[in-house]
Amino acid sequence: MKCRPVFQRAANFLSGVVRNIDEALMPKHCVFCGMGPPPDEASICSGCYADLARVEYSCGRCASPVSATLPEGIHCGACQESPPPFVSAVARLEYAFPTDAAIKAMKFNRRLDYVPAFAGLLIDSMADLADDIDALVAVPLHWHRQATRGFNQAEELCKPLMLNTGLPILGNVRRTRATPYQSALDAKHRHGNLDSAFAVRGKISAQHALIVDDVITTGETCGQLARVLLENGAERVSVLAIARA
Repeated sequence: MKCRPVFQRAANFLSGVVRNIDEALMPKHCVFCGMGPPPDEASICSGCYADLARVEYSCGRCASPVSATLPEGIHCGACQESPPPFVSAVARLEYAFPTDAAIKAMKFNRRLDYVPAFAGLLIDSMADLADDIDALVAVPLHWHRQATRGFNQAEELCKPLMLNTGLPILGNVRRTRATPYQSALDAKHRHGNLDSAFAVRGKISAQHALIVDDVITTGETCGQLARVLLENGAERVSVLAIARA
């Protein structure tokens, strides 16, 4: 038993050596500019972080950019005319360069090294949401599209959120139809494109579910998914995304 501290010190020493070798051979760089290492083990250097285009003012209901701060409890004109089924949405970044290029690279070029950077931004953004959220819901891909891509970017973003917050990821939500990309459709056809696109196996155990996605465009995807969650047991739904178009 007296030898155990010696073995522990040896293990710690070897672990440190391996870590130093790993950092020397593959030093951590900013995921955007390639310079580095970023401060505090972040994935984005301070310069690139400052250059990310942010939504200065937004509607608290749909995250749509607005021209000035809205009074508490007052939402944008579109939400007043036709409130979405989710109670709040947060997307701090504009869907503009370099965020848009990075999201496309993550989704279509398998650049999953962007995931830690974007997940860090999402974790910071959760401070703007209600504190009663009790589960995460990744916007699901149809099985064929996920098999072709090899992953679901929303699920990849949810994993660090789960580790950071302790919130479970609900696994009983699925996409039932392989719909065309929303970005390829005009506003007239986006709503009908998602009719009956989502389904739930069993019931939603969460009271306040948080939908996680990469980009909010018109909000149709999150709106349709929120309706399905509410119809199957959720009491409230919020939305968290990296960027807002």
